[in-house]
Amino acid sequence: MTYDFSPLFRTAIGFDRLARLADTAAEAAGASAYPPYNIERTAEDAYRLTMAVAGFAQNEIDILVKDNTLLVTGRNAAEAAPAEILYRGIASRAFERRFTLADHMVVEGADLKNGLLQIAIKRVVPEALKPRRIPIGAAPQAIANDAQVIATKAA
Repeated sequence: MTYDFSPLFRTAIGFDRLARLADTAAEAAGASAYPPYNIERTAEDAYRLTMAVAGFAQNEIDILVKDNTLLVTGRNAAEAAPAEILYRGIASRAFERRFTLADHMVVEGADLKNGLLQIAIKRVVPEALKPRRIPIGAAPQAIANDAQVIATKAA
């Protein structure tokens, strides 16, 4: 399923990322569910992505962040001829998972323990974008000069 964003692009600038995000979400809905994962909110601006990667060693997993996309890939190293497997219930196939990150999201680190890969993600909003309170009475010099000019013209 595709969406037509052309009416949006006629009147808005810079929303092409929104169209890419919608396309990525539609593709992800039909993608494989392997490996299973959880996304948890651990604090107001902190998250943890936990992926079940049983059978993968630390050096077989790669984590990359580029253009607001978190890419987690797993490639099994070539194994020596294993014993005859009668039933394979533990999947150990290669995988690639993409997660779209919102603006100002930073991947802080990752840990692999007991077959679970945990990735810590935090929202770090720059100071310039945070709300700030403007005190009244602390006018810059330009405003004070304008007030004197207006008072002089009124007199």
